[in-house]
Amino acid sequence: MTRLLPLLLPLLLLAAFCALAAEGPLNSLSADEVQQGYRLLFNGKDLDGWEGDRRLWRVEDGAIVGSSDSHTLEQNTFLILDRPYSDFVLRLELKLRNGNTGIQFRSKVFPNWVVKGYQADASDAGERSAWGNFYEEKGRGRNVMNTPTEGWLKGKTVVRVGDWNDYEIYAEGNHIRLTLNGLVTIDTRYSEASDGVIAIQLHSGKPMEIRLRNIRIKEL
Repeated sequence: MTRLLPLLLPLLLLAAFCALAAEGPLNSLSADEVQQGYRLLFNGKDLDGWEGDRRLWRVEDGAIVGSSDSHTLEQNTFLILDRPYSDFVLRLELKLRNGNTGIQFRSKVFPNWVVKGYQADASDAGERSAWGNFYEEKGRGRNVMNTPTEGWLKGKTVVRVGDWNDYEIYAEGNHIRLTLNGLVTIDTRYSEASDGVIAIQLHSGKPMEIRLRNIRIKEL
């Protein structure tokens, strides 16, 4: 085996390079996305354009990191984009270490980084997990779905627990569609709000951590 190492090393390095090349550079748009009209909402370097409690949010290794490890949260808090959106396709990659999070959209902002509105949900809580669910923060909760686990029953078949997941949110008029790792988990009509902010949730309770990267949007 020792004699084979000099021969294998170049092949291993080439395989690693090809894997990285296949993924593409972080926080950048493909040529196809540029042609379709997507633009980045996160520059991969800092939180420019986002507002939240800076004790809880940082940028690390090209990802937005939200962590409540050093600050106990008595209520849900959010990192909020600095402008509203109406009709769009939002794509991002999300990794959840533990706990409960979600991507808010068409939401209203209240003091102290609190929001109310639509959410593409994600949580690790056994059979009460929420990956792929549609939720209304400070509203009807899971009752915006046909059943409390409508999205999760599909989402649990494709979720990558503890790893990066691709999430897509489509909102046009009252048409809402959520896609997790290529699988549509929610396709519904709901007309409570027509526009509002995009935000990232840190949930109250035990310490948790979320990471997001490659956040891009196409307005419709």
